Amino acid sequence: MIFTSVSKLLSKTEKNFYIEQIDVYIRLVEVYCEKNNKKITEVSGVSDMVVQELIDMGAIKSEADIPLLQTILNEKYCRFINAVNYVCDNAGDIKEVQPYLDKLSNKKRKELQVEANNKKNLTLVDFFCGAGGLSLGFLQAGFNVKLANDIEDVCIQTYKYNHPELPTNKLIQGDIKQIVDNIGDYIEDDIDVVVGGPPCQGFSEANRQRVIDDPRNKLYKYFVKAVETIVPKIVVMENVKGMLKVANQVVEDYERLDAVKNGVHYSYKVSYQILNSQDFSVAQSRERLIYIAVRDDVIREKNITPSQIFEKIHYNCKDNQTFILMDALRDIKPLEAPRIKNMNEVDSEITGKKIDINSYDSNKNDYLKLINKNRYIPYVFNHKARYLSDVNYEIYKKLNQGDDATDDKIKDIMPYAHRNHCFKDKYYKLIADRPCRTITAHLRMDCHSHIHPYQVRALTPREAARVQSFPDDYLFWGAYLKTYMQIGNAVPTMMARGIAEVIKEYLQ
Repeated sequence: MIFTSVSKLLSKTEKNFYIEQIDVYIRLVEVYCEKNNKKITEVSGVSDMVVQELIDMGAIKSEADIPLLQTILNEKYCRFINAVNYVCDNAGDIKEVQPYLDKLSNKKRKELQVEANNKKNLTLVDFFCGAGGLSLGFLQAGFNVKLANDIEDVCIQTYKYNHPELPTNKLIQGDIKQIVDNIGDYIEDDIDVVVGGPPCQGFSEANRQRVIDDPRNKLYKYFVKAVETIVPKIVVMENVKGMLKVANQVVEDYERLDAVKNGVHYSYKVSYQILNSQDFSVAQSRERLIYIAVRDDVIREKNITPSQIFEKIHYNCKDNQTFILMDALRDIKPLEAPRIKNMNEVDSEITGKKIDINSYDSNKNDYLKLINKNRYIPYVFNHKARYLSDVNYEIYKKLNQGDDATDDKIKDIMPYAHRNHCFKDKYYKLIADRPCRTITAHLRMDCHSHIHPYQVRALTPREAARVQSFPDDYLFWGAYLKTYMQIGNAVPTMMARGIAEVIKEYLQ
């Protein structure tokens, strides 16, 4: 479940996420009221109705936890109780915001999980799931996630909120080795597809070790072992283009597998290709190396090969519309960068808010219609501008679209001029009428490589998420800078969806 009762919070991390969940709940209710000209009434005490709602939500175990809740929340306590009271009093009138609040209710999440479990969809396991881009694409294509795993706590929190259909005991934070060695504790179902992008470090051609034997690539090794243990019908593994130099070794690793299930031995055939997200109507040029492995009995029974799957993916992409960066940047509030340090976490009308009203009709934007699946989304999440120093403000302002750190206009103020030979893209103003350059996790460190083409600031996390084809109501949790890391590491959702739709067509 998403809430751990306040009396069961053990670590500082648990407490921080608990308070963030309360903050999100409060803000969702307040932004609903702002949008609809409603007023939240201040209450003097905690009614029985509110207590029951807090219990259903999972925020408390019983009424006896109320004093502890007040201590933990401190000055936020009254705002929270007022917000919960408003929801209880207006349950039939808040349909617009209810789905987002339901994701913060243990009781509602259980109902969604029962509903999802009753669907006879194809099944998926997602290792190194990150914020959930791959999973979301497969879900949109009609798959049920049965297990997801990542080691980053903030990624698990983001995944958890946005995927309420997955029981918490099937969303595992930890080392993949622990799961592979105890796979029976986590998976009872037959799994149709295993996906994942294991981080790999040992790609050097000078390295004489096989990629699977390099200690730096132990996560890849355990991903392959997971495939051998789970024995899925199909495997989709994605990685950086640099892994191409060892691609044939990866094929050999998969084709050497002797996977045993119910006493039957299975093997796999593998193909790989570099796919570009812009071919899937993502407003970004992002190349990823994709491996597809198909189990031998599926090859025979369905008369398919991994190469045929790739052919069909390309065929489906043939008539896809190509979108440009500006398609992702339209229909969202213009912002100014904060000019005072340590303001990234502070909400403001000028610099943006973690949850804000969407005052644009996104259904007139073909790109947003695609990433939002034709839904009107009344709110916008994570649209907050990043702090900009005086020097960087001047650099951003002087650069034209397509200019980089070597441009003469900034040579007198460029702080890294002596390193331009290797870091010329340290500063880069994006070109509005082309697909965006690749969104990377490095944006967590700085966003100089992704300067907004028209406004004097970097892309916000929400704009980066749009470029990655996440829907506007996909909320990224954790500290502001960590949202960039989650977004940059993700597989573009529509790219995942395009791959999933082809796999589904062949498996059904």
